[in-house]
Amino acid sequence: MLHVTLRAGRIIVGLVLLLVGAVLTLPGVPGPGLLLVAGGLALLGREFHWARRANEWLIERGKRIVGRNDA
Repeated sequence: MLHVTLRAGRIIVGLVLLLVGAVLTLPGVPGPGLLLVAGGLALLGREFHWARRANEWLIERGKRIVGRNDA
């Protein structure tokens, strides 16, 4: 029973972080939107393969962007 509760909690918190992060990434809305999206995907990635792949893509994309700015 504890396993089911933890899983449901992770899914709910992950979805909330994902949705709030998506709102904060909109133009004109201040806040750490991409960080919340990454956090939500990280939590959801423990349960869903699609979220793990999306989080890996987001991290890789961020590394490429940061690498370009260093040159």
